[in-house]
Amino acid sequence: MTKLITDEQRAQLLANGRQSFEQENFDPFPVVKLFTPDAGATWLLTEIDPEDHDHAFGLCDLGLGYPELGWVSLAEIVNLRGRLGLPVERDLQFTPRKRLSIYAYEARLVGRIAI
Repeated sequence: MTKLITDEQRAQLLANGRQSFEQENFDPFPVVKLFTPDAGATWLLTEIDPEDHDHAFGLCDLGLGYPELGWVSLAEIVNLRGRLGLPVERDLQFTPRKRLSIYAYEARLVGRIAI
């Protein structure tokens, strides 16, 4: 079973979390893409709150046509299951090509995260 977030990704997410508190208009590239293989939900995460490691920030798309930027609980994502009972997975092939604000803008236009 693949680890949901690697140690390297967690370190980058925490570094981004610290930087977002220090730098106004911080707009990083997503670090990790998580998804439900059987439910249409996707998360592009950019940072973890350095004071609360359960809270991650990113573009969240629950497959309902309204993707939005916001905070999510990593514990809730880990425990989430789709229609067939499958757990959330990390997209091993994901390579970020745009900053989070661009992914969010494009997602709002089409009603879903489009990679």
